[in-house]
Amino acid sequence: MTQHSLLVRGIWFVLVGWWLTPIVVNIAWALTVTIVLAPIGIKLLNLVPTVLTLQESRSFTNPELARGQHSLLVRAVYFVLVGWWLSFIWANLAAFLAITVIGLPIAIWMANRLPFVTSLYRFHG
Repeated sequence: MTQHSLLVRGIWFVLVGWWLTPIVVNIAWALTVTIVLAPIGIKLLNLVPTVLTLQESRSFTNPELARGQHSLLVRAVYFVLVGWWLSFIWANLAAFLAITVIGLPIAIWMANRLPFVTSLYRFHG
């Protein structure tokens, strides 16, 4: 999978990304606080960079970049103690910043780090 051009990503953000991201973030967060639906919520949170700006993860197409992740046990403990509530604050702050011109670069940076904030997942964008 190749990255979309900056123009396409910019058009996506202006037409879709800025309003869809807060919806996805809050649905994902609601799913993560349940035990049964948490894996779906975490998957949605990992897709936030794509929803915001069509940023594709290179780790999905290059297994070498996916190496070096924390163990599932460490990530699960982190998520239970910190990730579930910190990701909610982080993601909503990023969504708020995304609707401002000045805050947009910070919002994109924050969205790209949301998978790590949530579950220590290294998103290789």
